[in-house]
Amino acid sequence: MADVLSSLRSLMSSHSPPLDALVVPSEDYHQSEYVSARDKRRAFVSGFTGSAGLALITMNEALLWTDGRYFLQATQQLSKQWKLMRLGEDQDVDIWMADNLSEGATVGVDQWCVSVDTAQKWERAFSSKKQKLIHTPKNLVDEIWTDRPPAAVNPVVIHPVEFAGKSVTDKLKELRERLSQENASGIIVTTLDEVAWLYNVRGSDVSYCPVVHSFALVTASSAFFYVDKRKMSPEANSYMKENGIEVREYEEVSSDVVLLSSARLDRSSATTVNVQGNDHEDMQIDHTDNGAICGSNNVAGNQSVIWVDRGSCCYALYSKLNPEQVFLHQSPLALPKALKNPVELEGLKNAHIRDGAAVVQYLVWLDNQMQNIYGAPGYFSENKSNEKKITEGTKLTEVSVSDKLESFRAAKEHFRGLSFPTISSVGPNAAIIHYSPEPKSCAELDPNHIYLFDSGAQYLDGTTDITRTVHFGTPTAHEKECYTAVLKGHISLGNARFPNGTNGHALDILARVPLWKYGLDYRHGTGHGIGSYLNVHEGPHLISFRPHARNVPLQASMTVTDEPGYYEDGNFGIRLENVLVVNEANTPFNFGDKGYLSFEHITWAPYQNKLIDVSLLTSEEVDWLNSYHAGCREILAPHLNEADLVWLNKATEPLAA
Repeated sequence: MADVLSSLRSLMSSHSPPLDALVVPSEDYHQSEYVSARDKRRAFVSGFTGSAGLALITMNEALLWTDGRYFLQATQQLSKQWKLMRLGEDQDVDIWMADNLSEGATVGVDQWCVSVDTAQKWERAFSSKKQKLIHTPKNLVDEIWTDRPPAAVNPVVIHPVEFAGKSVTDKLKELRERLSQENASGIIVTTLDEVAWLYNVRGSDVSYCPVVHSFALVTASSAFFYVDKRKMSPEANSYMKENGIEVREYEEVSSDVVLLSSARLDRSSATTVNVQGNDHEDMQIDHTDNGAICGSNNVAGNQSVIWVDRGSCCYALYSKLNPEQVFLHQSPLALPKALKNPVELEGLKNAHIRDGAAVVQYLVWLDNQMQNIYGAPGYFSENKSNEKKITEGTKLTEVSVSDKLESFRAAKEHFRGLSFPTISSVGPNAAIIHYSPEPKSCAELDPNHIYLFDSGAQYLDGTTDITRTVHFGTPTAHEKECYTAVLKGHISLGNARFPNGTNGHALDILARVPLWKYGLDYRHGTGHGIGSYLNVHEGPHLISFRPHARNVPLQASMTVTDEPGYYEDGNFGIRLENVLVVNEANTPFNFGDKGYLSFEHITWAPYQNKLIDVSLLTSEEVDWLNSYHAGCREILAPHLNEADLVWLNKATEPLAA
């Protein structure tokens, strides 16, 4: 890391103008949460591999901002040259830069990797000290990353309407109606899952996310798909042509946005721009004012405008537009994508049933292994462990067991891969919220410690995400108390009924109150949307204590997770997670004539009765748990063999209140 920082500082010094600081975001050109290996620049410079974070390098310091999910991981991965900045506890990066950099300081960033919203926020923070945000003509990290992975060329795959539930024709029609309502002549679509959803395509350019590196531009009469054409098969090209979508090279989006801004895009031909090369860094970007980023905020009068999502569109494309003719607003695709149609909902439910069967098969296998190899009491018994039976070569590790879980899923219909790297964690590792085990350094399973696994899969008909926490030995009273508090919060949120217009910020407290009773809490949000064979984290809604959870109310046919937890550094971690569907609720009354909503669990896998302190549950909570477990038996039975079903019947035996 010392050589990396030294090399970057040398480039900063020689830059014109010289840079006092360099920002290295986590995001790619599409503001993605999860990025390809080629785009993991922040991980390369810092050594921190979490999915969220931002690195800032000055001539004397190196700082890394991340959120509460990654505090413990970052402390373990960052070298002494780096200082960890905890979001929510330390100064935000824009305030830190404004306060700690000198007057007139220059801060470099690749404006392809920063959103309009973020760039403008930083500029406002810089204004009082006349500091400048400077675009670097080339990404400085790429200049020193000599073994940077090459760009992948993976095929574009058509996602059939039998799984998508709505045709491209219908989606484009609805999008154009929204554009017309806002007097917008066109829209720039930059987020990978929105492009994939709009055009009903999928890919494998980003691990675990079935998306394609691509952009889309849509006007009242045209639609364009910007992608490396080497990824397009004859079938994919025919599909695009049939749907009135013109395929152009990925890099052409930059010049076509200029055409869009001057109302010339519809008249342009596919050969208007002659582009050399297929790598992202080959894009040609115009620069003015020494690369200083500037621009106003929104639109005036009734003139035709271009729709741009300020939170997801990269500043590089926004800078091509006349800021007075831009409609800065949340993408009109975000909400329709989140509101699942009946086909998507049915697919998600079916995918979760198959996934639940795989999880049960895994627990049966793991229970037998823990008893046979380690002499553990097992999933059901609380007796003290026997002496280890293990012999060399037969031990279980966090990685080997997660591989086994994947194999159970891989045998299921429509399986296309995992939806994120499996969090398979034992004891102290389970306290690392987004722990990622590595084969050479991962822990061995231990019947005397809690085991937490958070995992999911991509199926053609849906995306899954489930977390269970188990113990194959003798849990302590404290572990049971903590597990039960998490379970109570999980049940409380899942059983909520609430009026239309309620957002996830208002509901987040329901999952925390049982933990707060003991002075406990957790540093992550409580729920996120989930895609339909798309990204495992999907907005625009969420359930969280973070302020932006107020932005979008929950609506019927949305999906959202319910995942409270508790983490004790150096000891253990507990999390329970199900996927829920938001439904209209049948309430006796309808105050304010608003209509009410409730949740439906579509995840099916048992909670471990052995870890539950039943004395801490109310009779209503016991009734819910027994009812849920009865559902597990009924729904999963057709998908299990006789031995697995015997195990499941025992795992879901009713609890007495």
